[in-house]
Amino acid sequence: MIAAMMTPPKDIPPDFALSSYVYELPPERIARRPADARDASRLLVLDRSAGPAQTGLHFTDLPELLARRFPQGALIIANNSRVFPARVFGRRKTGGRVELLLLTPLPLLDVTPCEHSPGWLCAEAEGLVRTAKRMKEGEAAEFDAPLRAILLERGEYGRCRLRLEWQGEIEEILNDIGHMPLPPYLEREDDAGDRERYQTTYADSHKAGSVAAPTAGLHFTPEVRGQLMAKGFDWAEVTLYVGYGTFSPVRAEDIREHVMHAEHVEVPDETARAIREAKAQGRAVVCVGTTSARSLEGMHQALGKVAAFAGDTSIYITPGYEFQVVDALITNFHLPESSLLIMVSALAGRELIMAAYADALAREYRFFSYGDAMLIV
Repeated sequence: MIAAMMTPPKDIPPDFALSSYVYELPPERIARRPADARDASRLLVLDRSAGPAQTGLHFTDLPELLARRFPQGALIIANNSRVFPARVFGRRKTGGRVELLLLTPLPLLDVTPCEHSPGWLCAEAEGLVRTAKRMKEGEAAEFDAPLRAILLERGEYGRCRLRLEWQGEIEEILNDIGHMPLPPYLEREDDAGDRERYQTTYADSHKAGSVAAPTAGLHFTPEVRGQLMAKGFDWAEVTLYVGYGTFSPVRAEDIREHVMHAEHVEVPDETARAIREAKAQGRAVVCVGTTSARSLEGMHQALGKVAAFAGDTSIYITPGYEFQVVDALITNFHLPESSLLIMVSALAGRELIMAAYADALAREYRFFSYGDAMLIV
């Protein structure tokens, strides 16, 4: 079992007690591999005004469901960031094995020529380094490519500041020797199928920087998108480079004490204009995934309005938060005690969300990254 229910402390309101976001999850309910087809996943619909969740649906039902709910159409916002094979294995000069998970998005690397190695490029980056014996600052790891990583400084929670040095194109090197950074709870190594399925069909090749997929988007196929467009829905995109912190549990029993990790967000001007137009017309903004929702709410938090934005956001959405941009959400089923479960509870209400999760478990829905979907309207 992943977690079991606990009684919230008496001095913390239930909405802010971490123990209110615990549920019992049998291991067999974790989707360790994707469904046979992207849009074959099941879909649970949670109407905040109607109460109990609607089950017995599949993702292919989404266009018709949204058309009934929003007959005037709506604007759908998706995160176009691309997962890159950020997990690489190398060796120390001593021969010891090194595992590196590169955390810095490739488009954000500040690349310069290496002064001491003509023909090589270098950039500082952040990563997680795992070795049998602790690496020393200044020590280098070599990989099966013209690539090395020098440990510059150790930080909190295993994060390290590194200097990467390489020849050629860093993205090509990682595509050649890297592994997809699957979530730890899948408890398996990546395989060739994950290169395609742990990636949305609309991921932008110029936005390779996420170390976790924006998983609500994994269900979308070109056919589903085409049906939505045919029903009068518009599509716009943002970029949020999903960081490793998305797997980090909330550790404070009073969830208000949790400090959210920062992630880089880009809201293009054309997306901001589309949102302003939709709002002016009384049309809903439907986000594909919590990362898209955090992008829009983080943009609004930073600017106080809907406008183009590029920068980091560490927005932490808890019950009581008033959503400024997002009207509806397509999402997956999230881990107990996670900031994502807390966020969807802020949107739909904690009791309603936890009841829907209990119903999904009873009906044997599949949970987490490769699992089934939920529509919150």
